[in-house]
Amino acid sequence: MKILIIRFSSIGDIVLTTPVIRCIRKKFPAAIIHFLTKKNFAEILEPNPYLDKIIYLRKSSSSTIEELKNENYHQIIDLHNNVRTLNIKNELSDVPSFSFNKLNIQKWLLTNFKINIMPDVHIVDRYLETVRLLGVTNDGLGLDYFIPEKDIVKETDIPTTHMHGYIGLVIGAAHKTKKLPLHQLIDLCGKIAHPIIIMGGKEDEEVAIQLVATDPIKIYNACGKFNLNESADLVRKARLIITNDTGLMHIASAFKKTIISIWGNTVPQFGMYPYKTTYHVEEVKLWCRPCSKIGFSHCPLGHFKCMRKISIDHIVQNVHQILNINKQ
Repeated sequence: MKILIIRFSSIGDIVLTTPVIRCIRKKFPAAIIHFLTKKNFAEILEPNPYLDKIIYLRKSSSSTIEELKNENYHQIIDLHNNVRTLNIKNELSDVPSFSFNKLNIQKWLLTNFKINIMPDVHIVDRYLETVRLLGVTNDGLGLDYFIPEKDIVKETDIPTTHMHGYIGLVIGAAHKTKKLPLHQLIDLCGKIAHPIIIMGGKEDEEVAIQLVATDPIKIYNACGKFNLNESADLVRKARLIITNDTGLMHIASAFKKTIISIWGNTVPQFGMYPYKTTYHVEEVKLWCRPCSKIGFSHCPLGHFKCMRKISIDHIVQNVHQILNINKQ
């Protein structure tokens, strides 16, 4: 059997598909499993031992489809389910396909009218429901993330002050309305009595520099200094992770880290909260939440209360309680 799994983006969404990959492999050990995605997510998938081949989207959709036709698949598992994947399935119409139900109507009702009829089911379990008719079942082992040996962070790559334990603080996110504001991050770092490594992309470096300036000994800036797999290794080695709703949150879940998960304009009810790990949700109940299933560059109402009203003292209380429990 030859199977194609499709998920184009993003970091978190692709990490969330990893139980599907693993469980298909367990059900069909001799199957050939391919994964179609964008080239920028190569780091996540190429080390995955359950995959036989990664196929990357080309600029020309016809070239991609031609390549897929030449593979002669027996099944297509569409975990993205958009116009582009529909086109692929139409072009490969002789190949049976299973498509993920994105629950767009339910999400629309929740974001626009605050009517919540979303099932109380994590998106991973909904992904796995897509392949239920193939006899694939959830093995309950959670998410996977594989770090190649070359991307293991050396002990000397972080300050000596952090070698014996640190908190990972993920400040990045795809949209501003999912990010804790700078003044709250400064307050948070100031109140945590433990070494901190700031994690994020190159685009978060300016904020990270301002955080480091408040305490250069306690706080280390890793934003933009490490590739994705190296950042994942920093997550793996952290004592706990404080994070916005973003890809590194799901990577932390893969390593079964204790997570303090901070939610702004999005909500856990969308089904993308930390999976199969210990986590604490930090959110403010407001009539305007959620305002989007993804995020915005600014608060549509201008007040940004969903993040500005997050209790930093409550986060700090959870941090110190978790660290004390972990010591025992």
